[in-house]
Amino acid sequence: MDKTLGYLRETLSNYTGDHSEGGQIYQKLLTGKFKSEEAFVRSLNQKEIDFLNKILDAEIAYAQEVQDDQRVYELNEVYELLF
Repeated sequence: MDKTLGYLRETLSNYTGDHSEGGQIYQKLLTGKFKSEEAFVRSLNQKEIDFLNKILDAEIAYAQEVQDDQRVYELNEVYELLF
């Protein structure tokens, strides 16, 4: 799995219980064979994109707060592709 998608999968694991979209996206990551984050983003429907857009903004802000530059970079790679 792509390193960036690994960070995304780890992040989404926190959103699988109370958020159906989070669980759906998480399952896509587990079962899909995506060669890149771009291929993954292309597989998402609009509801999933909206969900990721919302959580990634918060997750990137948190990673910046704790100075986890690698996480900021990796999650931002996906975030930028959502637009």
